[in-house]
Amino acid sequence: MFNEIKRLLIGRPLKNELIGEQKYGVLWGLPILASDAISSIAYATEEILIVLVPAVGILAYQQLTYISSIIIGLLLILTLSYRQTIQSYPSGGGAYIVASDNLGKIAGVTAGASLAIDYILTVAVSISAGTAAITSAYPQLFKYTVPVCILILFLLMLGNLRGVKESSRLFSLPAYAFIFAIITMIISGIIKIKSGYTPPPLPINHLYGVQPITLILLLSAFSNGCTALTGVEAVSNAIPNFKEPSVKHAKRVLALLAFFVLIMFGGTSLLANFYHVAPIHDRTVLSQIAFSIFGNNFMYYFIQVATAVILATAANTAYSGFPLLVSIMAKEGFAPRQLNLRGDRLSYSNGIILLSVIAGFLIVTFNGNTNSLIPLYAIGVFISFTLSQFGMLMKWFKQRGKYWHYKAFINGLGAFVTTLVVIIIAITKFHRGAWIVVLVIPTLVILMLKINKHYTMIAEKLRISEQELQSIEITPHSYRNHIIVPIASINRASIRALRYARTISNNVVAFNISVDEEDAKKIKNKWELVNTDIKLVVKYSPFRKIIQPLIKFIESEEHEYKKGDMITIVLPQFNINAWWQVFLHNQTRFFIANELLKHNHIVIATMPLQIKMKDEK
Repeated sequence: MFNEIKRLLIGRPLKNELIGEQKYGVLWGLPILASDAISSIAYATEEILIVLVPAVGILAYQQLTYISSIIIGLLLILTLSYRQTIQSYPSGGGAYIVASDNLGKIAGVTAGASLAIDYILTVAVSISAGTAAITSAYPQLFKYTVPVCILILFLLMLGNLRGVKESSRLFSLPAYAFIFAIITMIISGIIKIKSGYTPPPLPINHLYGVQPITLILLLSAFSNGCTALTGVEAVSNAIPNFKEPSVKHAKRVLALLAFFVLIMFGGTSLLANFYHVAPIHDRTVLSQIAFSIFGNNFMYYFIQVATAVILATAANTAYSGFPLLVSIMAKEGFAPRQLNLRGDRLSYSNGIILLSVIAGFLIVTFNGNTNSLIPLYAIGVFISFTLSQFGMLMKWFKQRGKYWHYKAFINGLGAFVTTLVVIIIAITKFHRGAWIVVLVIPTLVILMLKINKHYTMIAEKLRISEQELQSIEITPHSYRNHIIVPIASINRASIRALRYARTISNNVVAFNISVDEEDAKKIKNKWELVNTDIKLVVKYSPFRKIIQPLIKFIESEEHEYKKGDMITIVLPQFNINAWWQVFLHNQTRFFIANELLKHNHIVIATMPLQIKMKDEK
């Protein structure tokens, strides 16, 4: 039944040979990888005004122009920088690979950890913001904010588990619809202003500020606006998901992403300045701009719906980047190996599920509140930006080559600017929750280094040199084998296990642990009826322990065990078809196996007996 539901939701498994068909070109790659960046247009301008308008009143709009221009300049620098990263590192991995290759292991892991945290927060923030847009339109859903968030998260997870190709088809339309809606709004808004329209004056409480314009105020507004730049790195991380020529397609998508963010963010900030809209509790700045331009007509509602959908589905950029990033890190031993395995639909399904679980935890913890999650946002991605820029700068100094001065200047400028942004975000948002990310990143780095140390140690312990291989002999009599069959009672499962044990060795012992004298007497009497020369050993356990008496027996001289011998424990196990019936039986076998596997000289074998109930067809 589980497999049938899985096939219905996810689809049939795909062969390895079809992986080329799961990749996308520019048309489908743009909406998948640009969703995060373009969705931030919905709130980036508002985040700047939230800081400025209450503080300086109408002067906020002049400062908005300056801050937006600086952010657009930073966007252009990052675009040129990541274009060079795509060309130099076509295998993907972005900041993690760049930093690892040029700055060392710790810098690379730090970049990877920072980017992974940013992807997780992208999912949590995007879904929470999308849900906020939905609950704004339908206030009766507000009390169900968290369940709505989790439902959207589950649908995104399912869509991505269906594979790269299908997820790109499923989630591309919202991105293109939002791009069309915002560009139409910008053009219409400018035309309306040029035609002589005069926006209504600001409310009196927004005309005058309560404090002077200070550097800290401007930096705080700037750090809020930098959310418009999250997602720029996604293309360099996901190069392997592009069709060949992957580098060419990735560069085009990056250029288009930057173009649309520039036009949409710059245009939205310009309209906010023209129409003098101010942040209010129950309506977003984008909603107010759209209403001022279109009124209460179809286009206004189309923008609202497109905004809600793109905010909810913007998390899809993270679903494209996070699984690929952690798969590369897992391949190099800095994350669990399971994250490098492709699922039925050739996507990194374990990474998709992990991303969903952690993002879901954040959504529940912060009650799906976007304002609570936003301060945690952006610092992770700018740390990865900075390490990537420094890594590329070091690469040009070491490698040099044609036009290396020009390339080094771009990455050097990028490194300088992004370092400043990291410092600004850390200072201005530290007390609002950024301290959590500042603590989590080094914790995650330490965990990843420990994982790598574990894998390195295991590989070293398991490694056999070529010289050793030549001297190894594998013969039928390498070990003297003792067979022990633990039995709770004499039944079809235990008899089947004993018969199998006899095919391995003549040295077989049936071992029973009884928790009272009466049970011990019953099993001994019943054993006398069995036609066998196998010895039955019954141990009384007054404290009702199961594993300890078995281990004590194995380590004793009672069964003539000698150093260098092997002991095989054959565990009888009856299997039933209905999953719920498992909970009706003791699962002692798992506890026995888990404990005995700690010993090098003990082999665990399970002898199954399939039981079909009479009422099952």
